[in-house]
Amino acid sequence: MEWSLEGVRELVAGGMQSMRECESSALGTGLCLLLLFVWYCYRVGREHSTPPALRGAYGAEAGRGAGTRAALSGPQMRGASKGRPAAGAEEQNGFAYCQSPECFRCGHGGEGLNQRLYHSLQDYAKRYTWAGMGRVHKGVRDQGRYLSSRPSIQKPEVFFLPDLPSAPFFSREAQKHDVELLERSFPALLAEFESVYHQPPARAGSPLPPGWKANGTPHGQWWTFYLVNQGTALALNARRCPRAWRVLGQLRTFIANNVFGNACFSVLSPGAMVAEHYGPTNVRLRCHLGLRVPPGCELVVGGEPQCWSEGSCLLFDDSFLHTALHEGSVEDGPRVVFMVDLWHPNVAAAERQALDYIFTPGR
Repeated sequence: MEWSLEGVRELVAGGMQSMRECESSALGTGLCLLLLFVWYCYRVGREHSTPPALRGAYGAEAGRGAGTRAALSGPQMRGASKGRPAAGAEEQNGFAYCQSPECFRCGHGGEGLNQRLYHSLQDYAKRYTWAGMGRVHKGVRDQGRYLSSRPSIQKPEVFFLPDLPSAPFFSREAQKHDVELLERSFPALLAEFESVYHQPPARAGSPLPPGWKANGTPHGQWWTFYLVNQGTALALNARRCPRAWRVLGQLRTFIANNVFGNACFSVLSPGAMVAEHYGPTNVRLRCHLGLRVPPGCELVVGGEPQCWSEGSCLLFDDSFLHTALHEGSVEDGPRVVFMVDLWHPNVAAAERQALDYIFTPGR
């Protein structure tokens, strides 16, 4: 092959033309890939933003059960989380349903509640991720169907998380660390109960010491002293019980950041009975540490009776129908427990974070 200036020019021109053709081909391929990616994002966004069940299932399937559930936008209760005020209770199927306007469960949210739950879940997913949200998404999407179709023995009033193992009572091994911590703290908790219980009445004509709340019962008296009520800390009560507050801070599974979390001293007088009722959700286990347990006291959950024991914890799922009673004599004194709400052990960390966001107090 002979080399000349013209030959080199032709070779360079041919190479530059080939490069231009390759650039055009690569640019076209890149544009196609970009359009495919935009189309994929659009389809995924539509699937997550408008689930089929949202448009019709909530109103039709929730039925009467939705009427007893909460409007989360209502004011937070400043008393007992599961109290049944006698003046505001309605009997349905033989069971008492709370209608207190102060209770987040009792504002008759209906379809509006389910819409707010789903919008809150969408907002959470946009801020963080949809990863690990399968059960929560399923529960929020089909909440009306779940709550209306539950058997009468277990019927949470606000939120049901599907595919969660359930039983009226749980072994202490389910939350071993927190149970053992509470039992080790028995002397300190008992001493602080005594200090707040034996205070003079808060005002003339009232038998209640400062910070205590009276709850409606068919018989007898039921008093509660809340440190945390529906996810909101009560600062004055917490200052009166610094050791109990410190214990709450050391618990690994205490529900501290949403409306399903409570911590309080609970007192039943002799002859008292708490009306049968359901808790708001199955994502928590309620823990009772016995502080004073005279004879004749019993807790019945899902038809299964259990007795408290001083210095020991009972773990139960309060979304089951349950009641508590004190059939002892006046000489026996009151039954006293320290009550805290712990996460169900089968609720994953990602699900807990999402539920904290969805059920933030005041949302």
